[in-house]
Amino acid sequence: MSSQTLTLASTRNFSAELARLQEAFDQADAIVVGAGAGLSTAAGFTYSGERFERWLGPWRKRYGFSDMYSGGFYPYDTLAEFWGYWSKSILANRYEAGVGKTYQQLVDLLSERDHFVLTTNVDHQLQLASEPHDKLFYTQGDYGLFQCSKPCHAKTYDNEQQVRAMAAAVDEKIAAQRAAGVSDEALDLSVPEELVPHCPVCGRPMTTNLRCDDSFVEDKGWHEASRRYDRYLRKHSHGRVLYLELGVGGNTPGIIKLPFWRRVAENREATYACVNLGESFAPSQIADRSILLDADIAQVVDALAK
Repeated sequence: MSSQTLTLASTRNFSAELARLQEAFDQADAIVVGAGAGLSTAAGFTYSGERFERWLGPWRKRYGFSDMYSGGFYPYDTLAEFWGYWSKSILANRYEAGVGKTYQQLVDLLSERDHFVLTTNVDHQLQLASEPHDKLFYTQGDYGLFQCSKPCHAKTYDNEQQVRAMAAAVDEKIAAQRAAGVSDEALDLSVPEELVPHCPVCGRPMTTNLRCDDSFVEDKGWHEASRRYDRYLRKHSHGRVLYLELGVGGNTPGIIKLPFWRRVAENREATYACVNLGESFAPSQIADRSILLDADIAQVVDALAK
């Protein structure tokens, strides 16, 4: 889209916009959902505060960062330290989180409608809520997968068993050190060297299958999901399509936000809906077909579910 002026949610009446969203949801021939980090935050999976302290408090005191996101980018001295942090973070966000109510409500709402979900989230919440795999494209990876760090081949590996073993080992090490009087600031938070995962093909260290640079592995499942998403978009290039954006920020606008705007601009029957606390806006070119809710996503999804 060319140069544009943004229409902000603050100019819209919340109750009226919610009613418009309900109507668009009910009347849509197809619904394309774009799910971003704000959806997981709304579902209670925060990366700071009490939840961070409960799962990773010793890392705050030892390394000085104050949230899970920062911890993922910390320059650890060794791979054993790297996996000490990441095993606990993956355990918290992928294997012990449970399914969030907001995710379950959303999947239930979509279950009887023609839809597809594109998400940049890597926490597996949609899968846990039983979103059908053939209607889902998790484009940025999954906490539950390892890949070669080089990478030497385009394959990913389920990591639950290894993650649980590493997290248990570091917890045991923390307990032993505390019993010996070691302060949290001085704790050794590394996993045993023998638990550090290595590629079964080339022997190099494994890493997380999260898109952060050009080494991200797009495996067979990723490409199949990408093709399914492309086919769905082509099939529904016309008609009453609702492009529902939930909690998408400005870090990667080219994945969800900008393509949604463009498709609504190209299809005069389409509607764009943005639900995002503090970041709900749309280009003026599609303002008349945009629904903007500057609100808690959990509140909006709960209202639609009733």
